[in-house]
Amino acid sequence: MAQASRIEWTETTWNPVVGCSKVSSGCAHCYAERMAMRLAGVARAAKTRGDDPGKTKHYLKVVDGRKGWNGRVFLDIASLQDPMSWSAPRVIFVNSMSDLFHEDVPLAFVQRVFEVMNGCPHHTFQVLTKRPHIAARFSPHLRWTPNIWMGTSIENAAVLSRIGELRGTRAAIKFLSVEPLLGPISRLLLPCIDWVIVGGESGPGARPMKPNWVRQIRDRCLDRGVPFFFKQWGGVNKKTSGRTLDGRTWDEMPTHRPTNGSLHRGAQGEQVVL
Repeated sequence: MAQASRIEWTETTWNPVVGCSKVSSGCAHCYAERMAMRLAGVARAAKTRGDDPGKTKHYLKVVDGRKGWNGRVFLDIASLQDPMSWSAPRVIFVNSMSDLFHEDVPLAFVQRVFEVMNGCPHHTFQVLTKRPHIAARFSPHLRWTPNIWMGTSIENAAVLSRIGELRGTRAAIKFLSVEPLLGPISRLLLPCIDWVIVGGESGPGARPMKPNWVRQIRDRCLDRGVPFFFKQWGGVNKKTSGRTLDGRTWDEMPTHRPTNGSLHRGAQGEQVVL
């Protein structure tokens, strides 16, 4: 399922895989799980009416009633070629509703996803995983064209080992999604890291994030010249809490060289024509 995204650091989502399982504390209030349960409900209602549920039917395979993820994943082969049909360049978040490097996604399928990304140099693909050890293991068997950005999620100091595993991939752009930020990270390891996103948890049961936790990471990024993107303060109503930090919006992104010469923000947030 592909659609325009409300996620501040991307434009479009593309989901050749749906379904997941939880691996750490950052997964406790998974937004994708909540969305999957809603979509499964839409599918059930459509079936009750005798209507075709479309791609929402896939979510019936990966959630267990009202309990959430059932641990299974669905490989949506029909969605694989979607980016090929998008002629205008897009920034695409790959698998917002899953993890491309989930234990049950075989290397052969990951290679097919990479072949599509390799064949679309006009798009930028952002792949985010909580399983960078699998990404690193698969890495020698994948073609890492410059339009593929590889990131990992870091919610607290307990999972900092993921950064070293991320460095084990051959991605040209490597980034960290420090969201939801659940505790202080005094020494975020930034060698070979090209971008850092920070955000608080949102939605029901959102756990609080302290401003000094964010500033600590922001300042470390500034000291080391790493682009910093502040996504949100979070909370039950993230629109109310906003996304400004110390009087400004932080929308820095890594510069890269897309084939279409589009605009991207540099390390200090200025627009750079490439």
